[in-house]
Amino acid sequence: MKDFDSRRAGRYTIVFVVLAIAFLTIIVLNITIGSVDISVRDIIKILFMDADGSTQYGIIWKIRMPRVFMAAILGGALSLSGFLLQTFFANPIAGPYILGISSGAKLFVSFTMIVITQLWGHANSAEMIIAAFVGSLASIGFVLLVSRKVPSMSMLLVAGIMIGYICTAITDFVITFAADSDIVNLHNWSKGSFSGMAWSNVTIAFFVVMITSVIVFCLSKPIGAFQMGEAYAQSMGVNVAVFKVVLILLSSVLSACVTAFAGPISFVGIAVPHLIKLFLKTSKPIVVIPAVFLGGAVFCTGCDLIARTVFAPTELSISTVTSVFGAPIVIWMIIKRQKK
Repeated sequence: MKDFDSRRAGRYTIVFVVLAIAFLTIIVLNITIGSVDISVRDIIKILFMDADGSTQYGIIWKIRMPRVFMAAILGGALSLSGFLLQTFFANPIAGPYILGISSGAKLFVSFTMIVITQLWGHANSAEMIIAAFVGSLASIGFVLLVSRKVPSMSMLLVAGIMIGYICTAITDFVITFAADSDIVNLHNWSKGSFSGMAWSNVTIAFFVVMITSVIVFCLSKPIGAFQMGEAYAQSMGVNVAVFKVVLILLSSVLSACVTAFAGPISFVGIAVPHLIKLFLKTSKPIVVIPAVFLGGAVFCTGCDLIARTVFAPTELSISTVTSVFGAPIVIWMIIKRQKK
């Protein structure tokens, strides 16, 4: 028994160490590689010495650092949101993008952005997050209504995909009424991108995501009981009805924050939680939750690096890259699940 526990602890340690090393490596690559290559020596000089006013200082502190930190924060948030949805629906294929939650958030953010811009000329981050949160709740509310009528999980996922298509179509229709100066920005945002991030955006996203993530981590024990079934959770003293609402609200806040700042990003919320549980060989929330967050940060920062460098100076949308790597994982999950 002790040998088994030690092997399990060793496996957890290895996974976290590998994720941490990968994260630090990708952070360095994101800061050094770009249209202007900056050496590690120059980066250290800029970060720890007085180099204010130089071109490289502006590139690192005003463009690359906010972008890479935002990609890490939102990547972790999206992965954790997917983990919560998979726990709620007891299905590894459930995720914010597949269930149409991201598309609902995108619709409400687009509409709010256009209306507020036309009335007051500028929409702040809080308004965007609130709009995305309302859109997320509206979409997932519809999914929950369908789930009561349709017991089949496959049909539920199809319903979620249809919701996504409907919301995307309405979003495209709404964007046509935007001012010409806003259409390009709305179009780029609707495809998903971490570009143009400022430290003010990073600060808001950090506090929203970190507070929500800490709450999720504190719920590790009831989440673990819920994974064993509703009857077991009730026997452990969990108020299942309230707990379900809490799971939906937390997942919606995380996915809304991602959509508000970076637009809809596909497959991260499905692929990363599955890979992390596969590497850890456990589904214990107290271990999986921090690993899923770190794994999402690694995945999104890596995909963002590919998106902006492979075809530079042309930049790909982040969803294009995450789909290339995430979709095959989802297909493999479906085939594996079907065999079982």
